[in-house]
Order: sequence, then C-alpha cells, then structure tokens
Amino acid sequence: MDSKKKSSSEAEGSKERGLVHVWQAGSFSLAPDRLPGWGGKTVLQAALGVKHGVLLTEDGEVYSFGTLPWRNEPAEVCPSSPILENALVGHHVVTVATGSFHNGAVTDAGIVYMWGENSAGQCAVANQQYVPEPNPISISDSETSPLLAVRILQLACGEEHTLALSISREIWAWGTGCQLGLITSTFPVTKPQKIEHLAGRVVLQVACGAFHSLALVQCLPSQDLKPVPERCNQCSQLLITMTDKEDHVIISDSHCCPLGVTLSESQAENVTTIISPSIETLDSQGEVFESTLVETGLPVATELNVGSVQSTSGDAISSQQNITGTTEISSVRNISSHPDTQAVNEYLQKLSDHSIREDSENGEKPMSSQPLVEEAAPNLHSPPTTSTSALNSLVVSCASAVGVRVAATYEAGALSLKKVMNFYSMPPCETGVQAGSSSGGPEGLKDSREEQVKQESMQGKKSSSLVDIREEESEGGSRRLSLPGLLSQVSPRLLRKAARVKTRTVVLTPTYSGEADALLPSLRTEVWTWGKGKEGQLGHGDVLPRLQPLCVKCLDGKEVIHLEAGSYHSLALTAKSQVYSWGSNTFGQLGHSDFPTTVPRLAKLGYISRITAGKDSYLALVDKNIMGYIASLHELATTERRFYSKLSNIKSQILRPLLSLENLGTVTTVHLLQEVASRFSKLCYLIGQHGASLSSFLQGIKEARSLVILKHASLFFDSYTEYCTSITNFLVMGGFQLLAKPAIDFLNKNQELLQDLSEVNDENTQLMEILNTLFFLPIRRLHNYAKVLLKLATCFEVTSPEYQKLQDSGSCYESLALHLGRKRKEAEYTLGFWKTFPGKMTDSLRKPERRLLCESSNRALSLQHAGRFSVNWFILFNDVLVHAQFSTHHIFPLATLWAEPLSEEAGNVNGLKITTPEEQFTLISSTPQEKTKWLRAISQAVDQALRGTSDFPPYGSGNSIQRQEPPISRSAKYTFYKDPRLKDATYNGRWLSGKPHGRGVLKWPDGKMYSGMFRNGLEDGYGEYRIPNKALNKEDHYAGHWKEGKMCGQGVYSYASGEVFEGCFQDNMRHGHGLLRSGKLTSSSPSMFIGQWVMDKKAGYGVFDDITRGEKYMGMWQDDVCQGNGVVVTQFGLYYEGNFHLNKMTGNGVLLSEDDTIYEGEFSDDWTLSGKGTLTMPNGDYIEGYFSGEWGSGIKITGTYFKPSLYESDKDRPKVFRKLGNLAVAPDEKWRAVFDECWHQLGCESPGQGEVWKAWDNIAVALTTNRRQHRDSPEILSRSQTQTLESLEFIPQHVGAFSVEKYDDIKKYLIKACDTPLHPLGRLVEALVAVYRMTYVGVGANRRLLQEAVKEMKSYLTRLFQLVRFLFPELPEEGSTIPLSAPLPMERKSFCTGKSDSRSESPEPGYVVTSSGLLLPVLLPRLYPPLFMLYALDNDREEDIYWECVLRLNKQADVALLGFLGVQRKFWPVTLSILGESKKVLPTTKDACFASAVECLQQISTTFTPSDKLKVIQQTFEEISQSVLASLQEDFLWSMDDLFPVFLYVVLRARIRNLGSEVHLIEDLMDPYLQHGEQGIMFTTLKACYYQIQREKLN
Repeated sequence: MDSKKKSSSEAEGSKERGLVHVWQAGSFSLAPDRLPGWGGKTVLQAALGVKHGVLLTEDGEVYSFGTLPWRNEPAEVCPSSPILENALVGHHVVTVATGSFHNGAVTDAGIVYMWGENSAGQCAVANQQYVPEPNPISISDSETSPLLAVRILQLACGEEHTLALSISREIWAWGTGCQLGLITSTFPVTKPQKIEHLAGRVVLQVACGAFHSLALVQCLPSQDLKPVPERCNQCSQLLITMTDKEDHVIISDSHCCPLGVTLSESQAENVTTIISPSIETLDSQGEVFESTLVETGLPVATELNVGSVQSTSGDAISSQQNITGTTEISSVRNISSHPDTQAVNEYLQKLSDHSIREDSENGEKPMSSQPLVEEAAPNLHSPPTTSTSALNSLVVSCASAVGVRVAATYEAGALSLKKVMNFYSMPPCETGVQAGSSSGGPEGLKDSREEQVKQESMQGKKSSSLVDIREEESEGGSRRLSLPGLLSQVSPRLLRKAARVKTRTVVLTPTYSGEADALLPSLRTEVWTWGKGKEGQLGHGDVLPRLQPLCVKCLDGKEVIHLEAGSYHSLALTAKSQVYSWGSNTFGQLGHSDFPTTVPRLAKLGYISRITAGKDSYLALVDKNIMGYIASLHELATTERRFYSKLSNIKSQILRPLLSLENLGTVTTVHLLQEVASRFSKLCYLIGQHGASLSSFLQGIKEARSLVILKHASLFFDSYTEYCTSITNFLVMGGFQLLAKPAIDFLNKNQELLQDLSEVNDENTQLMEILNTLFFLPIRRLHNYAKVLLKLATCFEVTSPEYQKLQDSGSCYESLALHLGRKRKEAEYTLGFWKTFPGKMTDSLRKPERRLLCESSNRALSLQHAGRFSVNWFILFNDVLVHAQFSTHHIFPLATLWAEPLSEEAGNVNGLKITTPEEQFTLISSTPQEKTKWLRAISQAVDQALRGTSDFPPYGSGNSIQRQEPPISRSAKYTFYKDPRLKDATYNGRWLSGKPHGRGVLKWPDGKMYSGMFRNGLEDGYGEYRIPNKALNKEDHYAGHWKEGKMCGQGVYSYASGEVFEGCFQDNMRHGHGLLRSGKLTSSSPSMFIGQWVMDKKAGYGVFDDITRGEKYMGMWQDDVCQGNGVVVTQFGLYYEGNFHLNKMTGNGVLLSEDDTIYEGEFSDDWTLSGKGTLTMPNGDYIEGYFSGEWGSGIKITGTYFKPSLYESDKDRPKVFRKLGNLAVAPDEKWRAVFDECWHQLGCESPGQGEVWKAWDNIAVALTTNRRQHRDSPEILSRSQTQTLESLEFIPQHVGAFSVEKYDDIKKYLIKACDTPLHPLGRLVEALVAVYRMTYVGVGANRRLLQEAVKEMKSYLTRLFQLVRFLFPELPEEGSTIPLSAPLPMERKSFCTGKSDSRSESPEPGYVVTSSGLLLPVLLPRLYPPLFMLYALDNDREEDIYWECVLRLNKQADVALLGFLGVQRKFWPVTLSILGESKKVLPTTKDACFASAVECLQQISTTFTPSDKLKVIQQTFEEISQSVLASLQEDFLWSMDDLFPVFLYVVLRARIRNLGSEVHLIEDLMDPYLQHGEQGIMFTTLKACYYQIQREKLN
C-alpha cells in the first residue's frame, strides 16, 4: 500500500511538488511507483494504517485509499483510487493521523473528527463497532466554567487508543488500555479526558505505538526544579549512596526500585528487546542498513543527519529527510572488535573500494550498488530478512521497520561511513550507564549548579567504567561519581583540584536566550512514556506496564526533537541527528546490527520531503527540484545539522577537557576562556534549534519568507557577533599561547581529532594554530548562509519581494562575515604588537577588548617643542591614545579627545592639534599623507568610541557611511587628574571642545557631587550640589542656579544642621531676598527669617519669627542683628514699636499691652523701661516721669499722676493710637529686595531705568528657560498652565490712542502673568504673598498691625503699578480717565435722583485708571485671609454687639419686624411668589419678604475686592426696587427716609457675621473717586445700617 506527501507550490503549477511514489514490501521492483488513481492534487500530509492510508491535500480535503471495512457502500470498501471524505468537505483540515484501523483529522478551528474501527472506543463514540464517516467529537475542559471547547493541534492514533494535543499543550486521551495514562479502570473511555499527570507541563508532541504512548515535554526552567528528594517515593530507600573504599569514594544515585517505577539499568540478556534507548551513530554521513539483533542489547551509537522522524501505527516509521546531492566515500576507522563485525568490515571494504573516482566524476549522480544478501545470525529468533528495493541517493530517511523487513536509510547525501563509532561492549550492569541521570537541560546537567560543577570536574575519571572517556562525555556524563581511584592512595593534588574546581569550571550548559527559545523549537526536552511495556518499548529499563506517564531518564539532556512509535518499538531523533531506538527488534527494526544485511539500491526520484510506511508498504512524497530551490533548502538544512553535530563535538571533546585542565594561567585568561565557552554553547544551542526548525519547515509549505534566518536574523547576528567578540578577546590576551603549555599533552593525544574537526589537512600545522582555526570555525558558517540565501533568491523574479528580501539578507550575512573576519585580523595584529611591546607597559595597557589601530614607532609622528633627547611614541587603540615616553606613559581616552588639523598659514605644516580636558598638544607628522592618515584614524576611532557599537557591523547599507569627523559636542565620562579644583573628580555628561558643556554630573572622591548644567567647563545654569558633612553624618544640598562655577540666582540650600534657605545667591553667598527656616517646630530653637541679605548677612528689612519665644520682629537689620526701627508683637498681645540696637530695644519706643495700657518713652533692653516716659491707662489716666524695670515684673516710677477732668475735650485721649506706626519702617521701605529683583530680571539697574524692549526680551527668555527646566523636572505643568505660558509668550501690541479695550487687554495679561511663577511678575506676586503671610499670620495676627497691613498693601499696589506702567508705557497715570471709544448703548435712570446719569458726575469704575482698580483683582484674593483676619480682630468688640442685636431682632416674624423698623405700609409685600405659587403674607410668615435682596446681599462675603463688594450692594438695592415695583404696580422715586428702613430690614435678615470688617475693608481700600458717586452713597447707607443695628433697642 502506499502513502504520500506533497508540499504546496509557491507560484505557477509548473513547479511540481509532492509527487507520490509507492513501493511494496518484498516487491523487488527497481523503483517506487506512482500512487494509482491519484489525480495529482498537491498533498500536504499522508498517513498509513495496517491496510489503508489517508491523504491530506493542500486545500484541506481528505482522501482515503486501501481496505476500508467501515464504509457503508460495498464499492467503497476496497476502492481502486483514493476517495474523498465528503463529511469533511468545507472544513479546512490541517493534519491527519491513522491508527491500525481508525483515522482522525483536525480542522483549522481545532475540532477533531474520527472515523473507522471503534470496537475499543478509539473513535470516542459509545457502543458502535464502526464509525463510517468522519464524526466530530467534543472535547471540553470541565475545570473551566462555562465549559469551553478545547482546540486541538495534533493527533496520534494507536491500535485501540487516540491521543490529542491541545493548543494549551495538554494531552487528552480516549479508547482502551493503560496506554491512555488516565486514572481509571473503566474501559472503553469514550469521552476524551485530560491526562492529569502531565498537566501544567508544556507538551511539544505526542506519538502512539500499538499499545504504548510517548510524549515530548519541554523541561521545566531550572529555577522551577524541585529539590532532589532524599528517598525513593515508592520503596523509601535512600536514592544517593556513598561507598567508602580504601582509596576512593563512590557516590552513586542509580537506585533500583523493586516496584518497577524507575529502573535505570538493563538486566536482560539474550532477549530480542532493547529496553533502554540506545543510539545509532554513523558519524554525520549516513548509510543504509537492514539489521537484526544478536545476543544482548548493546548500546550502539549511530549518528545520522536526520531531519525529523514521522511515524504511523503499523510497525512503521517514516521520516522526512534532507539531502545533499554529493556522494563521497572515505576510509573507515575504529571497526569494533566484536566477533560478528567481520561482515561489516568486508562490506565496508567493498564499499570504500567501490569507485571513488566514478563518484567524484559523476558529481551528483546517485550511486547504485547491487543488493547484498547475508545469511541471518545463527541464534536469531526471526525469519531471515529479504532484500529491499532502495531509495535514491537523495533520500534521507531513518530506520523504517515494516512487518517483515527493514529499510533504514541514513543521510545519503554523502554516502559514506566516515567512521563507525566503536560499538562499545560493556558488562550488563553498565548498559544503562547513561541512564538515571536526573538531568533536564542539554548535556545532562540539570541538578544544582554545584552538582554540575562536580560532574564537570570528575568526568572521564571513573575507575570502574570500560567506556571510552570521550564517548561518555559526549553523552553528558553519568551522575555516578567517584573520586579518582587511579593512584594507590588519594593524591593531595587531585583532592585539591576537586575542591578548587568549583570556582573555575564553567558548565557548558548553554545559556539559553529566552528570545531564541520563544521563536525556535526548544532543545531542552524530556521524553515521557506510558502503556504496555513487555517488549521494552517504554524505555524505562524493564518490561513492566506503566499506567501513568513517566520520564525516560536516560534521554534527559539528549536534545530530543521528534518522537515516533512503531507498533512495538519507539524512536527518538535528537538535534544532533542521532536516532535512539528501543523496544521490539523482531525484524531488526531498531537498526542495531553488527552487520548490514542488504543495502537498498538508489532510485532516482527527486527530493523527498516525507516518507511514510504502513504494515506492508511505503510511500514517499517527492518535490521536483525547480531551479534548484528545493535543493538549496535541503542543502541548508543538511549542512546546518552537520554543523550542529560538529559544534557539539567541539564542545564536548575539546572545550570541556580544556576547561578542566590544571594551571590555565591567570584569572583573566581563565575567565575569558569561560566566556568563550559559554558563548560557544549559546551559539551551538541556537544552531541546534535552527536545525530542528528547518526540519519541520521542510515538511510545511516551504515559503521562503518564513525562513528563520530571514525572519529572526538579529538572533543569529547577535549570537555570532557575541561569540566572535569573546574569542577575539581571548586571542588578544594571548590565550592560545597560554593554553599551549597546560594543554599540550591533551592536544598531542588528540591531534588527529583536532585536524579532523578543524578540517586542516596539512600535517605540519602547529597544534595551537589548529586550535585557533577550530575556534574561528563557526564564523565561516555565515558565508554559507549568505550563499544559500543568494541561491534561493535566484529562484524568484527579480522584482518580487521575496527576491529583494533574500538578496538583502544574503548581503547582510555576507557583510557580517566580512566584518567578523576583519575583527579577527585586528585581533591578530594587536596580538603581534603586544609581543613586541616592552613588557612593563604591556601589563597595564593590555585589555581584552582593546585593539591596536596604528602606532608611530616609525617616527612618523612627533611632539611639537619636544626636547632633543625625548622619546615620544604615540599608540592609537580603539579606546585610548597612548603617549609613551622612556618609562612613563599617558593615556588619553578617545571619548574626550578632540583632534583638528592646524592651518598651514601659521607655519605649522602637517600639524595636528590634540585637545583633551586637561592637556593640549600639537603633533607634527613627517608628511601630509601621514597627517591625513593619522587624522582619519583618530577621527574614526573617536567616532567609533563614541558610538560604542564597534562590535556590530552596520546592518543593511544605510548606516555604513562613516562620518568624516566625530561631533565636536558629545557625551562622555572622564576623571580629572591635574586640575586643582577638580582633581580626581569624575565628570559624566556633555562636552564641547575639551570642556564640560551642557548637562552633566560631577563627582568628587570625598562624596561631593554636582549634577546640572555646565558652560565652558564651569557650573552654569540650573544644578544640584551635595556636600557630605562628616560630623553630622548628613549632607548639605543646594538646588538652584549657578553662574561661572558659583551659586548665583535663585536656589534652595538645605544645610546638614537642618536649616533651609530659599532665596537669592551671589558668588556662593546668600545675597538678595531670602527665607531661612531653622529647625523644625519640635526642635530646640525653631525660627524663621524672611527678608533681605547682603553678603551672607541679614541686612535691610526683614521679618523674624522666633517660634520658641512666641515673638515676631518686623524691622531693619544690619550685619545679622536688629538695628534701626522695628515692631515686635508677642503671642500674649504685647506690641512694641521703636528703635533697636544690636538686637535690643534701645532708645525711644511705644509699648501697648492687650488691655490698651500704653507706655511711650525710653528703653534700654528688651521690654525694659529706662528713662523718661508716659504711661497711659485704658481709662485715660496717665503718669509722666522716669521709669525703670522690666515690663510685667514691677516697674519703679518717679513721676506725676494725671487724671484728666471729665470736662476736658475727648479729642486728646486717643492721641497715642493716632501716633502708632510712626516708629515702624515706612511701607515703601519694606521688601525693597523683592521689587529690585524683579526690576533686575527685566534688565533694569534701578526701578524705571531701562529699555522696554529689553525687558520684554528678558520676559520671553525667562518663560522659555523656565519652561524647559520644568519639562525636565518631576513636577510636570498641567495643560492649562502650559496654555497660559504659550499665550504669555506673545507681547500685547498697542498702536493708536489708548482705549478701554486696550486697558482690558492689559488687565487680562496681568491676570495670566500673575498666575504663573515662571513670569517675572508672577514670581514677584508669589514672593509678596509669601512675605505678607509670613508677616501677618500666626503671632503677627495682632489687631494693632491692621493699619500697617493696609499701608503695606497700598504700597505694593503703587510699586506694582510702576512696573506695569514701565512695561506698558501707553498706560495713563494714576487717576486719569480713559475716553470711551463708543457712547453707552442706553442711558440708565439714576438710582436716587431720576435724572439721566451723566458721566461727569459719577464716572463708572474701570474708566478711571487706578492702581487698585487694575491690580487689586490680582493681589487681594491672595492676601485676603490674613488681612481680613486683622479686620475681624480689630472690630471684634463692636461686631459682638452688632451680632447680638441681629440674633435678637431676627426672632420676629416678617410683618412684625417691618413694623418695628418703621417701613411704610405701602412697601410691605402683600403676596409672595414661592416656587411659582402666589401666597399671602401672614403675620407668622418669616424670612420670606425681600428674599431675593437678602440673598443678594449675603454674597458680599464671597467677594474679595472693594469694587466687587460695592457691586453686590448696588445689586441689592436694585433687587429691593424690583420687589417694591412689583407690589406697587407704579413708577416711583425713593427718598432716603423711605429706603433706609427697608434696607435695614434686608441687612438684618442677611445675617452677615463680620459685617463690620467688610465695611471697614471697603472704606480703607475703595477707590477715592467712587466716594461721591452712586456706589458711594449706597455704601454709606450700608455703613449707617451697621451702626444703627448696634444701637437698636426693643421697645
């Protein structure tokens, strides 16, 4: 019977792929035939059962052929040509599988269809012998709710069971028997169930034999490994045993559990069963064998270049293979001395004698050799095998067992047995020597690191094993360790070595890159098997059945990539193209033979992409080689696998022994060698993965664009480049020379192996050179990639995207290969230089990654103005320029080196000027050519050093153009060695021509650090500076502006002592306005000072808040002490104003206590009266005379007591209150520094002196620099702030006469400017708000300070107005009127007089220019809380009286209150509209009359500026008028007598708590021109109401 596979064609139908060829067992036909009755649709996959087969075409249809007993139609039971399964039409099928007598298919939606024999439930249907048509089966996961259907990726069918692999990598099983791996004894299982034992593991593939199952599972990542248990789970014996012999210790963990769970050794003799996987190794180039087993199962190694093995359920294996089209034959060595190998020798002799000449001439022609029939071995329990018809030379297929005979073809591409590895024979107890290693990673090393290290150090030193050391190493080493017992007693040297090795040995487990693992097939795999094992097909070393999946330990670390199962045997294919086989060998299916019985002849078909075998037949799917496309792909895959094989051999046979040698030289060399080894392993692993992925690629559609080397090229680029870097570093450090001595014995012993691996045929080549060649071998592989890609490109149209992509990638690989070749040459050139260089300097200058570019030993370059006898030698490396003299040398890092040619005029012919941060020198070259050469070399080296990516070639052509000159401005790191200020400091940041310039970080060795902006080598701009304070164990920290290396401008300095200064600096000193906070509130002496500083001292006006004593001083300072006029208030209500001298109250002063007792006179110390003065009592009595003593603790008085007569006029009494403030600092003298700073920012020396345009320029600069700085800083500006900033960057332009609109524009501009602290005006306002609050909050909230606060506020307005007029020169001066641009739209009746309102009488607010009108809206809201608090304190007493009356009068109902207040009857509302309903006013109605006016007046508390408050009052009057009009229904005029009572009612009902404060605030701050206008009259009315309420008495 036949089966076949096709691959889809990429373009026109002319590219024939997937032709089907079939041949029968024992058919003797010379060539496989085409499948009869097949129309030639492209087939993707085929599968064979015992007597039938299934084909899957490219368009997802399924065809069956052969004997189909389950079909309903008799005609279809034995069809002559394949018939279409109609039930699957329309469902796109992606994969098919056949069991012995049943079939399965999976659609692209992940749904499984089953049909065929169902006696054991293998089609997942209950109680039905046959399932005639494909029938969908439901697989759902009960753990999820709601139930979700499980999507399936792959199916495998046995004789009575089926396994499915889901998209989440779990296995589902149904059918009958222990091979299901389910925890159940009820069979058949017709509802698919999950195999819980493997839940949570990633399963890569499943395979089924007749009655056993296999799964390929990805290893757990090493950190997930559970600790190795001490005792066996089943029998509780110790797993690891230690036997102490006289001269050595044996540590063994090959524990045999009697319960038949993990047995790792084979006890079987004389059976035809291999019960532990053993491997077939025909090195690299394969041969074709039919084999039968003799006597014991020997572990035989056969190495094949096999792509993948794919099988069906008969005793059949199919495999897809890659082929090269060359044939070669080479001599055979190491023929095993086993008795029955004579035949092999003879045959091989024959084979090698067979015309080598002919082959070399015929090139790709297949070689045919007549079948040889050998007699069967004497004690064989099976009929002799008959000869087989052959596959062609390009067929590659793995041992296929078919019922009565075997066809095993190996890589026929190079049909040779280069060598048959020794067929090692061992005592039975050692058969499983590779078994039982509990390792999971490749190379069998999965325990802990330490365990690995131990293994590495000891491998190959077993005293008991007969195994050749190399063989064992290549298999990863058993975990049976013993300390070397080769000497009569344990030698101390060996013990030392065993102990020390931990620190040194690199375990050659590949460093897997997660990225590569995600993109390519993983090689870290385990094989799990379960089911019936009586033929040994489970591979656990026994013949017991297993109900649960169990890991086949001896395949750990073998990098298995594909599994296949025959009926009673199993095969595993590894990435190294080795096939492990185990199980029934009745017909020699396993290929372990001592002699081949037949050699298939080669039939010429084409390129075979997949081979399948059923019970008695085979089928091959063939691709015609259109334009060499398929050949190139096969060539790539074959060579890749060979290459992997070679790399693995180098790794295990060269690298590992080298690493375990004694005395490998210095620590650096050892480290470098380890680096090489680990990079080599990583590369090796990647190649292995790639080989595996190519195998599966060749079974797919073979689209060029999905080739891994195209799609994930960077993986390959990076791995090759990394490896090249580490090996060239090793070379430069003289690694190979250092290896020569310790490794000489090892190398001599293995000379042949070395030459073989490195492909060096010259006998005279030095060993170290061979080793060198060997290590650079991987780099040559890149040329092959490039060649294959270009070859593939030629198969496409030049215009096609595939052509372009292949072409580009090809050239990328080629350029990488050339680049890495250059790297090797550079390394060799550098190595040559070090050999000639004086030894002393070599030690300090030689570094692994340093390469020589050029040097001036030929005197081509000399130093200008050098002494006559001085020797100057310049050496340019890729990272530094070295200037060597007799015994010293200077090193100049290239990153901070600037080279420029000197102009010819200055007479400096051929001069080069070299600038470094601390040196500048001129080099003179002998000729212009030399000058150009050096300049170019230095420029390129500097450029490369700055890019820092010298290891990577420019991928693609875009970046390959070299910059001619490196940038003059750059980022680099440098440590100063000369500069006195910067000695030993390290700078990291931007540079410009040898000087730090731009952003950078400067660190001194003593811990000082500056990070911020630099200009011309000095700190300039914004920066942060930290200075550690050793005594306090804290640090000083400054964040702010710098100029020419010194603190200058705004900044915040936090001292280690806990003090913080925020303010201005100049020349590293506090100078200008600043705030100093000392101590926290809880510390010993917390205080705050805000004010002016001069040269680090307090001088000028300042406010000092002594929090401990509860005193606040506001006055003048000089040299850090209070000097001049000042005011002190205390928390107990004392108030002093007067003179200060050296922090003491000295001279004239006024002192007020809380109860209004006043002392006016002379003082000599704080609160100490001394000299002439007057003391006035609260009731007006006063004493004049001489006083001495401290206030509050008894005062001596010599003087006269006066009691003013009651008849004297009252006007003299409050004279002292009138005088308050005379001895305080004048308001305009306060906060001079704050305003001066703003003027300076605008570019004016003194207020009002300067250019307006310059001021605007400075504003723009301030905004943009601040914005930039804020962009870098953590507190990101909100979007609205950013918009405000953008609008502020436009300067308001004014042309023509000044108008109200322009006035409004200015007002809007000011409001925005004052909203952002980045604008100079905004910053000024912010500073003023800060100082005002500092002054008048806390202890400063003293009612005596109210007048000071008001004056200070007015002074701010005046000075701000001066600034505004400077910026907007067209703004008229204070008090002038702006003419209206248009007449008012309508005249409004005057409120009181009824005359039409004339502007001249009462100008409207906003049309007279005043500082308060313009600036109060900006300033007052910010200062309102402290100011209003002072008003409230000042009016405390009278407001209490007022409030008591308000509460009392408000108890009355509306009508009663109106009557009481004397409101005329006609104004009383009769009806009220409440919520739209009209209601009568009853005697009980309360809070309803004039409600809208009351509500309106209450808003006075929500406004800030006097003008806003006046508008509220005006609005209230209008609301009253509206209410009265509504009830009178006629026009009328108010007279004050009528109006006052009504308004009084409204004020009472409004219940404004701080009405007195509101009234006084309006009175103090309202614009004077409003006093006689309408609003003025209304305000007066309100004020009258306030005083009236205090006097109201209930009659």
